[in-house]
Amino acid sequence: MACNPEILRQVPLFALLDDEETAVLAGQVEVKQFAARQRIYKMGDPGGRAYVVVSGMVRVTTVDEDHQEVVVDEPSQGEFFGFASMLEETIHQSGAIALQETVCIEVDRHDIAILLQRKPMAGMDMLAVLGRQFHASQKLVRVRAARNPNEVIEEEETLGERIADHVASFGGSWTFITSFGVVLISYTALNVALGHKSWDPYPFILLNLFLSMLAAIQAPIIMMSQNRQDKKDRLRGELDYEVNRRAETEIQGLAHKINLIGDKIGDVEDLLRNQAPERTS
Repeated sequence: MACNPEILRQVPLFALLDDEETAVLAGQVEVKQFAARQRIYKMGDPGGRAYVVVSGMVRVTTVDEDHQEVVVDEPSQGEFFGFASMLEETIHQSGAIALQETVCIEVDRHDIAILLQRKPMAGMDMLAVLGRQFHASQKLVRVRAARNPNEVIEEEETLGERIADHVASFGGSWTFITSFGVVLISYTALNVALGHKSWDPYPFILLNLFLSMLAAIQAPIIMMSQNRQDKKDRLRGELDYEVNRRAETEIQGLAHKINLIGDKIGDVEDLLRNQAPERTS
């Protein structure tokens, strides 16, 4: 269907064109209408054309190495999709489907060449759209990448937190208990053996002072390490939640596809039942 110049003026990318340039471009591009759930293109199709959303909703998806469908982009009004394949003249690396009744402008390389000749700055607008899609893809990779919680924690911990972990780890070990017991026994035995010449006679007031100071310092350090352990557990829980959420989404997607297959099988069965009486007659 031929494109009305008024439709092009509603697209931010083409809003900078004057009336003559808009009329020229409108005579070249076409307006395509897609029904709900209609596939616009699929992976592997020739990428000779790109699309600009005028109205409706579109979902662009691809398939990862685990053969799971991944949503790459959901372009809004005025945004391109399928643009990179069109420029490179390669097959589409993703698929696009209309989520509801959608109107798009179909554009090919020749249309873009004329547009850039007429309005060179329009190329910056198209690059901005591609930049947003590139950043969305990067965000998708970061979100889907499996992260080791221990590595994330080690990247964020400070020197003081490392010291607190080592102190808490040593203070809760048999090495500390054994060595501390040996020091206490040696200290008390030596002071008892020296009698009146000892520097800390019974009831070992100086020793009690040292033990109180040690407990006063050790307690907050151990609490600091426990807080860090809580942070580690919380981070592990968040990462597990992300994995479970992706798994739930994939399971729901599989269930939806199975339901669609069941509906299609039901349609085929109804068609066969309707054809059976005609054959017998």
